[in-house]
Amino acid sequence: MQMNEVKDELLSSDIRQLGRLLGDAIRNHLGDPAFERIEHVRQLAIRFRRDNDEAARAQLSDALQALSQEETTQLTRAFSYFSLLANIAEDQHHIRRTRAHLIAGSPPRQGSLSHAVGNVFDAGKADALETFFDDAFVSPVFTAHPTEVQRKSIQNCQMAIARLLSERDRVQMTPEEAEQNEEALGRGIVTLWQTRLLRTSKLSVMDEVANGLSFYDHTILRELPKLYSSLETMLAQRDARWEDAELPNFMKVGSWIGGDRDGNPFVTADILRSTLQTQADKVLDFYLGELRKLASQLSLAQILNACSEPLRALAERSADASPHRVDEPYRRALHGIHARLDATRVVLSGKGKQADGVQPYAAASDLLADLDVVQHSLVSNGLRALARGRLRQLRRAVKVFGFSLAPLDLRQNSDVHERVVGELFAGAQPGLVYLDLDEEQRIGLLLAELESPRLLTSPYAQYSEETTSELDIFRAVRAAHVKYGKESVPNCIISKAASVSDLLEVALLLKEVGLLRQDSREVDVNIIPLFETIADLRAGPAIMARAFGLPFYRGLLASRADQQEVMLGYSDSNKDGGFLTSGWELYKAEIELVTVFKQEQIKLRLFHGRGGSVGRGGGPSYEAILAQPAGAVQGQIRLTEQGEVITAKYANPEVGRRNLEVLVAATIQSTLLPQAQLQPKASAGAGHLAAMEELSGTALNAYRDLVYGTDGFEQYFWESTVIAEIAALNIGSRPASRKKSTSIEDLRAIPWVLSWAQCRLMLPGWFGFGSAVQAYLAAHPADGADVLRGMYTDWPFFTSLLSNMDMVLAKSDIAIAGKYAELVKDKALRDAIFTRIRAEYAATLDALKLITGQEELQQANPLMQRSIRNRFPYIDPLNHVQVELLKRFREGKQDAAARTGIHLSINGIAAGLRNSG
Repeated sequence: MQMNEVKDELLSSDIRQLGRLLGDAIRNHLGDPAFERIEHVRQLAIRFRRDNDEAARAQLSDALQALSQEETTQLTRAFSYFSLLANIAEDQHHIRRTRAHLIAGSPPRQGSLSHAVGNVFDAGKADALETFFDDAFVSPVFTAHPTEVQRKSIQNCQMAIARLLSERDRVQMTPEEAEQNEEALGRGIVTLWQTRLLRTSKLSVMDEVANGLSFYDHTILRELPKLYSSLETMLAQRDARWEDAELPNFMKVGSWIGGDRDGNPFVTADILRSTLQTQADKVLDFYLGELRKLASQLSLAQILNACSEPLRALAERSADASPHRVDEPYRRALHGIHARLDATRVVLSGKGKQADGVQPYAAASDLLADLDVVQHSLVSNGLRALARGRLRQLRRAVKVFGFSLAPLDLRQNSDVHERVVGELFAGAQPGLVYLDLDEEQRIGLLLAELESPRLLTSPYAQYSEETTSELDIFRAVRAAHVKYGKESVPNCIISKAASVSDLLEVALLLKEVGLLRQDSREVDVNIIPLFETIADLRAGPAIMARAFGLPFYRGLLASRADQQEVMLGYSDSNKDGGFLTSGWELYKAEIELVTVFKQEQIKLRLFHGRGGSVGRGGGPSYEAILAQPAGAVQGQIRLTEQGEVITAKYANPEVGRRNLEVLVAATIQSTLLPQAQLQPKASAGAGHLAAMEELSGTALNAYRDLVYGTDGFEQYFWESTVIAEIAALNIGSRPASRKKSTSIEDLRAIPWVLSWAQCRLMLPGWFGFGSAVQAYLAAHPADGADVLRGMYTDWPFFTSLLSNMDMVLAKSDIAIAGKYAELVKDKALRDAIFTRIRAEYAATLDALKLITGQEELQQANPLMQRSIRNRFPYIDPLNHVQVELLKRFREGKQDAAARTGIHLSINGIAAGLRNSG
């Protein structure tokens, strides 16, 4: 047995045990015949995958067609639940191996904080760390995009099972304890089996807010402060200058949930207010709980240990009159802090209680000041160790989360801003049609109005519902700044930004509600353009240069520390131009933005709108950050965490901590040790860039010719995938399309990618690459292959691109995709398009193997190979079942049971593939 197989035996054992316990639950609930049917289908699916056995294919088709609707639903549930259990086992095994690595004292792994810090010290750049942290900002941002199909109840069941598996790894159990653990595991799986997978009603925005905040409970509130403490300790152990130093707040976890209005009419001013109130209640409740625990621990008697005068004064101000604590000043002080915080909760969230005479805190800084009194008293009286426990974590939490928990971004489409501004101008200047003006005329008009002290809005005017809603939400932001602080809503993102006027329109709306002051040119939020399509990415640098040339806009940036954030859209650029061209245009846009910002002496922060799937910019975060072009990170980066990826990364506290560390480690390395990874090697750089441009051009033509230039492709897409069923599934608060149409142009990128993932074709993650390489080799017969191999070896951008595509292809299955193609009614259309797709798939596989030297997919990634080996025997049957269910449904069997079966299969496949949307 090879070393990897030995290491993975515990994983195999866990999977077998979980599968056996699930089988027991199925037998007990449905009986032996049902279990045997399910097992028979699994064996046939394995034969079909392993051997591409036509006999197995026919038998599988016959077996599925013979199932009743109830039996089909039972089978779908079984494989869906096993996929969930396999996810748990894999996560726990990853934790197990990481812990074993640390316990053994092995060298730090790439991507860990200790590895990054060690590299910086080894490179002699320790002095640069202080400057780095003073200016650093790293922020994953949670979004509520509808690929997270799991219910929170299912997630709770999974976490209970994960805790039991973890307990077995960490505790040396007696035989009785091991038996109790096994019984509890069985009960947990029975509970999971009996818990409904699907939602019975569509999520509201506040449901999405609650789901997003649950990850703060599990992970963020505790693990992020621990990350700071761990890093501070790590630095102090290497350099005495860091002894007792406290790092600035360089990392926060942000959110769009409750503030993202792009295409979501349900996000209103009331929703924004409710979101901020809910976030405040969450964080204040956490602080109150930590204060109670801290008070129970700091039972220090004054007679045994002195305390500082400020601490004694804090204790005296407390209303704690218990005779049992009269000589326990720390407890009394903490009781008083708790009472004030309880009163603050009443003000900010409407919950809690306010005792007579107790003043709420005006700001989180005031709470921190009181906690600092406790900390300084402990340190000054020789109790430093007590100050470094729960109190240290609580103080850091208050610094990071404040009273608002998570910075909430606003986002709206530029078309909406344009219409609102047009209506305001029409009301103030009758006869003026703003939408008829060209770009230069718009800029002139907007600048003149921004320089004017007057307001366009009138309390006596009647505005459209859209305009009223937009103004209301900006007014709600201003009120939030007063109530929670300006950090509560710090950003306004403009979707589909395509001009300087798009930026100025938002500035004007901010001026109308007092978030921008014309006289001082101060603005209270960052105005952030989001460049999404290929054309917008190409135009983005010039747009920013033009904006920087406007004295008024430059004045606004001065009030924001001469920093401008720019967001880059991975999802829509991919849908617009395909995987290869999207990646290349994003890379080029970053290079040009870096140049423009450097010339204008403006600090650049890039916000990467990455999705979960490779087709939406997903893939390993560490490699993606290191592959950024020179100057694109510089200590500051934001990136979205979307859909099912949030659950995969942050539901488990240890996995969540690891993912937060990876972002910091990559940012440190990319900023302080950039020479090795940011550009192609100088000797071949120009050739590599030219080759990439050539590849991109061919790939773009191949992709757009298929998706937008082929007659009938829209019909093929809607009939060969589950897009129609996804649109009806209760998985998010926003519609699947921006308009009421079936056009691919109007479809959101998320359901576009999820649909291709469901049919196992993953087309957005690879299509066009095979054609591009074939054309390049034909044009450069002498050295083309060597150039491409050199790009893969020497250029991390290209390496990361191919690595992500490799993962996508490994999760694809052209044979299963062929079964979905059979759903297309028009045989001629089906044959014409699927033949092209299959040929491109084969060409892409050949090209990837030629460049990387691999004989099989994911050859360099044994962890992914193991994952595929463990889970695909359970995902494949779900695909076969889904095809059968779609056939029945589209033939008219459209009862509630049929819909449930299809939705269960969507849920199960998404859970099994994990990063599919």
